[in-house]
Amino acid sequence: MPVDAKGPKLTRADFATDQTVRWCPGCGDYAILAQVQKVMPELGIPRENIVFVSGIGCSSRFPYYMNTYGFHSIHGRAPTIATGLKVSRPELSVWVVTGDGDGLSIGGNHLIHAMRRNLDLKILLFNNRIYGLTKGQYSPTSEFGKKTKSSPFGTAEQPINPLGVALASECTFVARSVDIDTHHLSSMVERAAAHKGTAFIEIYQNCNIFNDHAFDSFAAREVRSDQMVQLEHGRPLVFGKDRNKGIRLRGVHPEVVTLGENGVTEKDLLVHDESAQEPTLAYLLSRMNHPDYPVPVGVFYRAERPRLEEIVEQQSIQATARLGAGSVERLLNSGATWTVT
Repeated sequence: MPVDAKGPKLTRADFATDQTVRWCPGCGDYAILAQVQKVMPELGIPRENIVFVSGIGCSSRFPYYMNTYGFHSIHGRAPTIATGLKVSRPELSVWVVTGDGDGLSIGGNHLIHAMRRNLDLKILLFNNRIYGLTKGQYSPTSEFGKKTKSSPFGTAEQPINPLGVALASECTFVARSVDIDTHHLSSMVERAAAHKGTAFIEIYQNCNIFNDHAFDSFAAREVRSDQMVQLEHGRPLVFGKDRNKGIRLRGVHPEVVTLGENGVTEKDLLVHDESAQEPTLAYLLSRMNHPDYPVPVGVFYRAERPRLEEIVEQQSIQATARLGAGSVERLLNSGATWTVT
């Protein structure tokens, strides 16, 4: 629902609350909050039509800091509550804020089914590869062998790939960004907001208390151009400070090459197609990890499919036309009934 053109134009300040932000100084959550507050006024949606739903964790304090409606729910269940809200009130702009622990551990099943249903939800998953709120245990995305308070000899588990989960769940918009690249982050939030269907953004977010510098080896400003590659639809995968490196496919395996060496040109490189019919390329890119490859950021996959809330609403209209308006009293007294004395 667009803002009344005659009304005052909203600004970032209109989306900030009077609540004291209670994240640790230096936490990457501040940067994410700032970019979301920056993007919100550009969407042209009244604040009363926007809802942020969260679970449990540092990221899940987000609704307190957004001057919109919000729901700080229970551990891992934010997608479930957001699903019910969107189906019952499809006109609302519903956002889910979760973390790698909240969303991929206890909430994994709920997250999967929210994405496969393709409601018009926007899911922001903050991935700091640690449990921050409960003081530093390893999380589902912690790297293999990581020593933490709950894995003093190194975790024996393989980390989960959030983008792989989203793609396998048939999510129709899958992207990744980094907290400290604010321009890129805001552009991903804007694109997610514009997508009609479930949009999932994995955001690498630094926990400077329990997992500081987790992403510095590829995301720090001084190395980012050589250690990350930005995905741009229809463009070859070129990266490097001098824009002289690229990714080409050798069979089904990506390979880092240098332009100009052995006759390699941009025509030899892999061209990104975020709207490919199948998410095969997106999945391949999601498995490119540092230090073997530059870390991809951007939109990995985008598709258009019917949305659950539209289908349910149409079914309701058809059922009402055929059967008439529903009645709770009639429903409770239909079929077999018993009188208890």
